[in-house]
Amino acid sequence: MSVWNRYINDFVSYLKIEKGLAENSILAYKRDIEKLRDFSESIKISPEQLKYEHLQSFLSELFDLGLGERSQARIISGIKQFFIFLLLEDLIQQNPAELIETPRIGRKLPEVLTVEEIDQLIEAIDLSKPEGHRNKAIIETLYSCGLRVSELTNLQFEHLFFDEGFIRIIGKGNKQRLVPVSPNVVKEINLYINEIRPHINIQKEHDSYIFLNRRGKQLTRVMIFTIIKQLAEKINLKKNISPHTFRHSFATHLLEGGANLRAIQEMLGHESITTTEIYTHLDQRMLKDAILSYHPRNRKGY
Repeated sequence: MSVWNRYINDFVSYLKIEKGLAENSILAYKRDIEKLRDFSESIKISPEQLKYEHLQSFLSELFDLGLGERSQARIISGIKQFFIFLLLEDLIQQNPAELIETPRIGRKLPEVLTVEEIDQLIEAIDLSKPEGHRNKAIIETLYSCGLRVSELTNLQFEHLFFDEGFIRIIGKGNKQRLVPVSPNVVKEINLYINEIRPHINIQKEHDSYIFLNRRGKQLTRVMIFTIIKQLAEKINLKKNISPHTFRHSFATHLLEGGANLRAIQEMLGHESITTTEIYTHLDQRMLKDAILSYHPRNRKGY
């Protein structure tokens, strides 16, 4: 058993016996500290070596995924409790979490859709119209791959590696990354490519792009926004959503499902001074397994 796992097990016993916390609270704290463990092991830092700046980096990455204020406060509380426990056990000499502040009340956080709301949006698409199949492929790809809207509109045939289970994304700063793609997304994109796209009068200069409008031109960001707004109105969704909402939902649902934080960071293409080097060494198969194992659209047997 690793040092981290031993400390976590002892911490759980401490919360149960000495603090008398409810089982759900203990499990939530345990999951949060396990995320800290994964982060620390990825940068080869032991619990005793963690400093304030490491914790700040971890929390910044975690909060960037769109967690709500309650989740943020719970994570910070769990981290503080963990290091108090380590101090009490004389396992550390200084508490690196002592200066960490709870998020300010009223901080504006991105909207996150529930799995049920995403299902409702997809079910509201009118598949009797040719663009319906395109729109379904778009929503499935945004949510299942966590793409930025510009990454979706710029997706081209040369970026598809369906046999290997990946798509190649050109992100910010022209940086490339491989994102795992589920069988469900492959099915929807192939259906659109094979059944709908051949009936479009495609403009030659736009032929390489996957998603096209009725006039055979590359879809614009504005059109994607419009598609999503119309679907939201159709199901009377009160949340103010955009294409980026699906990206936040993708990350949040994977995180809540138990996916490794580092895998999520890599799939989102986030940059961080302290983690960029780590990203380049991640095993692509691990990323694919995270998508297939933890994403709601796969777990539910679609």
